[in-house]
Amino acid sequence: MIAWVDVALGPAEWQALRVSMEVSVLATCLVALPGIGLGLLLGRCQFRGKLMLDALIHLPLVLTPVVVGLLLLMAFGREGLLGIDLAFTRGAAVLASAVIALPLVVRSVRTAAELVDDRLLEAAAVLGAGPLRRFWDVLLPLTRPGIAAGLTLGFARSLGEFGATITFAGNIAGETRTLPSAIYTASQTPGGDGAAMGLTLASVALSFFALLASEWWMRRSRAKGNP
Repeated sequence: MIAWVDVALGPAEWQALRVSMEVSVLATCLVALPGIGLGLLLGRCQFRGKLMLDALIHLPLVLTPVVVGLLLLMAFGREGLLGIDLAFTRGAAVLASAVIALPLVVRSVRTAAELVDDRLLEAAAVLGAGPLRRFWDVLLPLTRPGIAAGLTLGFARSLGEFGATITFAGNIAGETRTLPSAIYTASQTPGGDGAAMGLTLASVALSFFALLASEWWMRRSRAKGNP
């Protein structure tokens, strides 16, 4: 099977695989800090507008990805509202994947933060630990498995992103053609069934191992009694 995939994937398909990996890694890095910060904020703090912020963050999960792509195009297109032209560039592919992946990162971190026992933080405060010390030495280590799981899920989601990416970034070979768009292109090309199948197997394998890694983190945390 491996040999068959090697034969089925030509230079263009390997190029799409490389682009997809680069885009997914960059998108995951882009959402890491805001995703962790927002997850901890929603999981540990009560403030006015929390419900609205939570709904806004998770909106990409329920919107059709094409709609997300159109909104990004309206904001970052040539005549976009923000005056920054990112459309149909590698940056557009990264941004589209990041927007789609962000809710998964936030949700995982928020869940982990909500399950942290308040008594542990109170005990640290009694022992003289200040807010920053409690954050670094207590809260962050206890939410670390959720953070790792969220980033892994975000990476897997970025890897499979299609609708928002093709709408906002296009399907430019060597620039914005990721695994899903390459599979679509190959499936629509006469004689491209072998390439489409090879890319599909590669996509399934990468996503499967990413999900396995995420599940491993969560099981490991539960075995230790962490969130």
